[in-house]
Parts: sequence; C-alpha cells; structure tokens
Amino acid sequence: MSKIIALANQKGGVGKTTTTINLAASLATLEQTVLVVDADPQANASSGLGVDISEVESSIYECIINKSDVRDAIYTTDIDGLDIIPSHIDLVGAEIEMLNLENRERILKHVLEPVKNDYDYILIDCSPSLGLITVNALTAADSVIIPVQCEYFALEGISKLLNTIKIIKNKLNPQLEIEGFLLTMYDSRLRLANQIYDEVKRHFQELVFKTVIQRNVKLSESPSHGLPVILYDADSTGAKNHLALAREIIQKNK
Repeated sequence: MSKIIALANQKGGVGKTTTTINLAASLATLEQTVLVVDADPQANASSGLGVDISEVESSIYECIINKSDVRDAIYTTDIDGLDIIPSHIDLVGAEIEMLNLENRERILKHVLEPVKNDYDYILIDCSPSLGLITVNALTAADSVIIPVQCEYFALEGISKLLNTIKIIKNKLNPQLEIEGFLLTMYDSRLRLANQIYDEVKRHFQELVFKTVIQRNVKLSESPSHGLPVILYDADSTGAKNHLALAREIIQKNK
C-alpha cells in the first residue's frame, strides 16, 4: 500500500526539509521504496539529496505547469530505493500561473497519480507558506506530518495550519489525516524545550510522535555535502533519531 505524506508548517526554519530528506533516507534504508517531491522553490531538499539543480531538465514545475511526464522528472539518489522529483526557482511564479488552470487545487494529485503505486512512501516537502502549492500538496496527500520546533513561538501559527487542514479536509480531500506532530531541534538540557514538549503533548496527545529530533551538529552539516545524515555519519544522534521516526511510521502504517 502506497502512502503520500506532506510535511507542512507555514513557519520557516522548523526542520521540514531536514526531516523530509532524512526520513526518506531512513525509510529507504529500512527497505521501503521512497519518492521525495520537492515542492519548495528554494529546492533545498533537492540539493540536500545530491541533485545538481543547474543540470535538472525537468522538475516539479514542468510537471505542474507544462504537464510534462512525471517520469521524466524523477531522479535517482545515492541511496537505493530513494528517488526525487526536484524543485526549481521557477516554482515561485507557479502559483500565479496556476490561478487560471482548471481544478487548480488538484494538479499535483493528478501529477503523482501515474507513479503513486511505484513507491511505498511519497514525501512532499512543502514551502513555508499556505499558498496554492501547499494546498496542492495537502490535497494530494493521505496524511501530513507537522514539524514543531522546540522554541518559544512553536505553537504560534499551528492553529492557522490546522484550520487550513480542516478546510482542505472539508472541501478537497476528506481522507486527509494528521500523521503526527514531530518535535524538532530538541535540547533536553533546556527547560523551555521540555515545556514546549509538554505543551504540545498536552494539546495533541497521541498525535505526537514518540520520537523527537534532537539538536545535532552532524544533522546541520550533512546537507552542505549533499548527503542525508545517515550517509554522512550513521552513528550520529540525527541519524538514529530519523531511523527511529521511520520505524515508528512503518509500524503505524502496517
């Protein structure tokens, strides 16, 4: 059974892309077939998985706007079983170009249809906004992972995202579920981090993943080498955290 999971939070810098790259790599390491869809114009998930953006001929932009064949936009990575549809800076203007297209909220869903059953998991890395591309991602997805940074304003804006998810569930994608809230950049030595953890747990209870992603230098360094942390340093805390998260997701979706 194939599952499409969007990683979304309109707040920037919460670890969406880091989680997408490393969760995808961990799932593939655990012998799942995975496709990453980079739906963020910054294309950080693409470069973080070793794709040279300047050499990409067909990206998610061409699939959405020019109706290019999605299979032409799929690139392999250094990890067996992990593929990616890269992004492009042109995606910035795509939202305006999409305004006149028919059924504009469901374009990405139709793009992914032909390849959906080729993978166990498709992870969509959303941009930090609640624009039309993110709406497309949530309409195409079966569930959404919401990364939450363990910092003071963590819960600010989550109600806005939850409201968007509710609207999409009502109007566009009744099947959409919350896969879970994921606490990122966690530092157990900080009282604030523990307070945020308790608060998120109190609010969302069983929707919070047991796994937390701790602050980790190797995790921050690995994207600059175009590698997921599991290839950069398999013994690091970052690699272990993401493997634990991947196991938790596989277990949940059995």
